[in-house]
Amino acid sequence: MYAQAIEQCTQAVKGIERYLDKAEQFANAKRFDVSVLLSARLAPDMGAFIYQVQSACDYLKGGAAWLAGQKPPQHEDNERTIAEVRARIRKTVEFAESVSDDRYSAASEQMVKVSWVPGLIPGEQYLLQIVIPNVYFHVAMAYAILRNNGVDVGKMDFLGAIHSVEA
Repeated sequence: MYAQAIEQCTQAVKGIERYLDKAEQFANAKRFDVSVLLSARLAPDMGAFIYQVQSACDYLKGGAAWLAGQKPPQHEDNERTIAEVRARIRKTVEFAESVSDDRYSAASEQMVKVSWVPGLIPGEQYLLQIVIPNVYFHVAMAYAILRNNGVDVGKMDFLGAIHSVEA
């Protein structure tokens, strides 16, 4: 369960690169600097696009690490360009994919400390109440910010490739 959940969250974070592709195409077509979109937000008191990406990456790498009994890698929140945002996504995905499935064998016994939650959180609750909802929240907010600014992202960009078999 843990490896599959982290794999699904990894796919969601990878999907942000599709959003970035479309953001660049949109900016080129409208002839404006795409970096304007990195500071876009839906509300004045909400984190900007770049914050949403950083947060989705942080919850993914934290989930992959803590549930596997590791310490997550530290990434500075200093991205300012599309290339730097892509690099952040890629190093996060690379880390999450480097954690082998067997490392999650004791995930339910892991006790995780989150700075904004008092006490320790058991692994299963950490995955279900912190990691999954936060990865999807921040990925969805990144999507919504771009969509709100006119970027032609759609549901299939959010969902990504659907793997099916012949009936």
